[in-house]
Amino acid sequence: MLGEGPWEEGKDAEDMWLKMATCVQKVALEVFGVTRGGKQEAKDTWWWNNEVQRAIKEKKECFKRLHLDKSAANIESYNLAKRVAKRAVSVAKGKAYDDLYLGSASGRQEISTKSNASRMGQIDF
Repeated sequence: MLGEGPWEEGKDAEDMWLKMATCVQKVALEVFGVTRGGKQEAKDTWWWNNEVQRAIKEKKECFKRLHLDKSAANIESYNLAKRVAKRAVSVAKGKAYDDLYLGSASGRQEISTKSNASRMGQIDF
């Protein structure tokens, strides 16, 4: 790195800083290379039903229209679609988890145990 930069010819602190930063970036690029962004983690959507999928699709379409034309009507339709989608997601997720836990005896027992332990102050949710 010392051979890369003109360390001796610094007249001004700003100029030296710029040359040093450029040199460090160049050497780091050569040594470490460049990485691309990693994959995003998949969302947990096993509980989505047709209503949720329809609401999310409508919200995305409204967002695309809003992106092209930011009129008051498009803003209002996007906000409405967003509220409808949130509500659909909340209802579907709640129903799926209720079915998951209450659908079996072990699920009911687990909820009862956690509830009792929480009341006794042993665990936090």
